[in-house]
Amino acid sequence: MIRAAFSHDGEGRIVSFRMEGHARGWRPWPDTICAGVSAIAQTVIGSLQEIAGIEPLYSLEAGKISCSVDYPEHADKAEAVATLMESARIGCMQIESSYGSRHVTVIDQALTDN
Repeated sequence: MIRAAFSHDGEGRIVSFRMEGHARGWRPWPDTICAGVSAIAQTVIGSLQEIAGIEPLYSLEAGKISCSVDYPEHADKAEAVATLMESARIGCMQIESSYGSRHVTVIDQALTDN
């Protein structure tokens, strides 16, 4: 199973996400779900760099992707960061809804919950 955890700050903004695991047992193509979640995460990381103009702290490893951001003071950039981070959550929720929580589980947590 893929666990997609999203940490929120006191303002409700997503400040980090961590996606771990594999969607084992999905047939006929077990890698489809993993590829979808990975594509979402990597697209958001690239979009944070290219669209929002920030450099997120991220890690891409087999079976594990993480990303964290510091929100810029500039309001327009901060809004772009918030939108992009939320889009990662929405994409994972859509995959969870389509394929079931047996394969992808989205978890929201306060920043202090680790």
